[in-house]
Amino acid sequence: MVVCAAFFYAESNSDKVYPMTIHPTAVIESGAELDPSVRVGPYAVIGKGVKIGADTEIGAHSVISGLTLIGVGNRIGSFSILGAPPQDLSYRDEDTTLTIGDHNQIREYVSIHRGSVKGGGATVIGDHNMLMAYTHIAHDCKLGNHIIMANAATLGGHVIVGDRANLGGFVGVHQFTRIGKFSYIGGMSGLTKDVPPFMIVAGTRNRMRIFGINRIGLKRNGFDAEDIRKLHGAFKIIFLDESLLLQEALAKALAEFPGASLVIELVDFIKNSERGIIRTYGEDE
Repeated sequence: MVVCAAFFYAESNSDKVYPMTIHPTAVIESGAELDPSVRVGPYAVIGKGVKIGADTEIGAHSVISGLTLIGVGNRIGSFSILGAPPQDLSYRDEDTTLTIGDHNQIREYVSIHRGSVKGGGATVIGDHNMLMAYTHIAHDCKLGNHIIMANAATLGGHVIVGDRANLGGFVGVHQFTRIGKFSYIGGMSGLTKDVPPFMIVAGTRNRMRIFGINRIGLKRNGFDAEDIRKLHGAFKIIFLDESLLLQEALAKALAEFPGASLVIELVDFIKNSERGIIRTYGEDE
């Protein structure tokens, strides 16, 4: 292991000189690769297989280990644990990976584990995500971009989260569950089934309810009013018409709104669900 001195300067690939600020108490193992502009706080530990991109800041007491690749412009909070082995009884110290994209905010005490061999060997985090304090992302999860996970939200293994999904505090997500993009999950919810894209859901494990489309989130992200209207119409067919079986409702939604891209995406997500979807409606709009 190597204990690095503070304010080490080196040239980057662009031949420009940047300050690499590494606190004297930080421990950087031989074989770790840090861009010259990386900043490392007190008592942080970075293992030999780790690669960290430009303008990334590593908070005090963080531990980054394993084959972990971190992109550019990330902010890693104090006491975070990145790249730890998966919590899987079948894991036998194989060389699995964690990949984190660019410009993520990973706050204090966040834990993200590497993949498992039986799950494909890779945990992947996209770009521009906000992972608030104490959130946990288990092995083999795949997260898109611009996702918000509020404090202590937890993902079991193999969970897939779509772009711009928003998970409230203390949300718990069962293994192999999919969360569709632009969805909003209320705090303290327990998810055991897939969450369709564009929807608002909330509730405990056996009382999960869907409350409508995420109209505000869609407007904020520039979706056309007519597209939102068609999506809402499809929502009423699929989730409110109790006279229709699910497959009948999906076919009717496509027939009522032919060529509507959001409707097509919603229907495709539901058709491809292996765990089943949350379909129980919560209250009248």
